[in-house]
Amino acid sequence: MTERHAEVLWQGSLATGGGTITSGSGALDGQEVSWPRRVETPEGKTSPEELIAAAHASCFAMALSHGLGSEGTPPQRLHVTASVTLDQVDGAFTITTIDLTVRGVVPGADEAAFRAAAEGAKAGCPVSKALAGGPAITLTTHLDS
Repeated sequence: MTERHAEVLWQGSLATGGGTITSGSGALDGQEVSWPRRVETPEGKTSPEELIAAAHASCFAMALSHGLGSEGTPPQRLHVTASVTLDQVDGAFTITTIDLTVRGVVPGADEAAFRAAAEGAKAGCPVSKALAGGPAITLTTHLDS
């Protein structure tokens, strides 16, 4: 149905080099990546983990909005946070966890319905599916009035 692409032009070694992202939509153009900024303080540069977090948060928000709307309780507001953890496992850098947190204002929904819709969105969003079998994905929900 749709295909998106991005490119990185990398120059130099891992420790001292860096790259610049170009994307088909132009939204990511000029974003810089480097190893030191990936594992230390970002200093205005992004990382693969941050991009995965952004992709997962936005995909989950869309899936949850759809699921709630299908149940007759469209959300007034959803605030989704995705935190991606990069750690060393057996000497190799590995994405170990993705923590999704959603706070929502959903007129007509109770906590159980909100949680069920969120679990469905976590399982059904295409980014979650792409990451299946990888890092543990946790979910925390908060329904506000």
